[in-house]
Order: sequence, then structure tokens, then C-alpha cells
Amino acid sequence: MTASNRPLSPPGRVDYVAVEESAPFRELKRKHRSFVWPLTVVFLVWYFVYVLLSSFATDFMAQRVWGDVTVGLLFGLGQFVTTFAITMGYVRYANRRLDPLSSSIRADLERTEGAS
Repeated sequence: MTASNRPLSPPGRVDYVAVEESAPFRELKRKHRSFVWPLTVVFLVWYFVYVLLSSFATDFMAQRVWGDVTVGLLFGLGQFVTTFAITMGYVRYANRRLDPLSSSIRADLERTEGAS
């Protein structure tokens, strides 16, 4: 048994628990969470503001901006725009920051598994 009270993996086999506890994997998780959680909170606040305004500020949401287009309609469409913007931002962030780390971890795992 190792110091963490888990059995050693057979030679050439990947110890996935050790990989999960490794510094590169922890860094990958930290970078992922540091991007995802703040955006999740911001989007949920934005969404609940929209829902609350549509429920309790109906006069404001019913104001016409031009023609039949109201503030509520613009806020609703803004939800879709925000969703696409967050998705594009995440893909860009993942391509630049997360994918190189995950590729490195995967390459190390493939070398370990291929060594058997």
C-alpha cells in the first residue's frame, strides 16, 4: 500500500487516482472551474433578473422600443445572445488554456499505458 492507503497499480497500468491527484490534473481542474463558475453565476443572475422583471416589472418589460418590439422581447433575445457568447468564449478559452493541458496529460497516460 502507498502512503495514501491505496494499492499500487500493476506495471504498465494507469493509476487513475494518482493521475487525478497529480499537479497537472489539479491545475486543469482549477483552470476549468475558474472560468466556468463565475460565468455560471453571472448568467444565472442575468437569467433570474429577466424572470423577475417579467414577473414583477411588467410595465417596464411591456414598454415599446420600436414598433411591436418591447423591452421584454429584447431581454429575452439577449438570453440567446448571452448563451451563444458564453459558448463561444468557453470554446476559445478551452482551445487556448485547457486543451494543451489535457493533451499533455493524455500523452503521459498513453506513454504509461504503452510502456507495458
